[in-house]
Amino acid sequence: MIAIRRARFVDAPGIAAVHVATWRSAYATLLPDSYLASLSVTRLALYYEQVIHAGRGLHVAAAYGRAAQPKILGFALARRRLAAELGDGEVEMLYVLDDYRDQGLGGRLLRAAARYLAQLGCRSAYAWVLSDNPACYFYERLGGKRIATSTVLVAEADIPQTAFAWDPIGTLLDVNA
Repeated sequence: MIAIRRARFVDAPGIAAVHVATWRSAYATLLPDSYLASLSVTRLALYYEQVIHAGRGLHVAAAYGRAAQPKILGFALARRRLAAELGDGEVEMLYVLDDYRDQGLGGRLLRAAARYLAQLGCRSAYAWVLSDNPACYFYERLGGKRIATSTVLVAEADIPQTAFAWDPIGTLLDVNA
């Protein structure tokens, strides 16, 4: 059974492991190997513990089986943006392990993030995605509209990024994918 739920402290190492694995896979051609090799599950787990402690909108796709702890297959992180030009709420991160893509988990996580943002009073949502990320089609398939481009500094390089938006946020909540 796979459940989409709010993250718990015990999930932090699993979330960090997903972060590292997905970055190394999705960004292998976009970011330097040395940068990707330097990603640390231990350091990121500490970061995600802080995120969970702060009560931010972190949701996980957790697979329950015979193991004592569920396996984290993916996660989404969202927050309200005050005075944001692109929308009220931002989906800051959305990652799913390669072996679990194309099974609907990304859409379920994205909708969980949107529900969280809607509960905070957000009327719209957006997500920045590296422009050369093959997952851009995913955001468009879920109704995201390309609304802006920019660059983000990663590993001492300016990487092009594209913003996808859902306005009103209900257009994302109503997607069946």
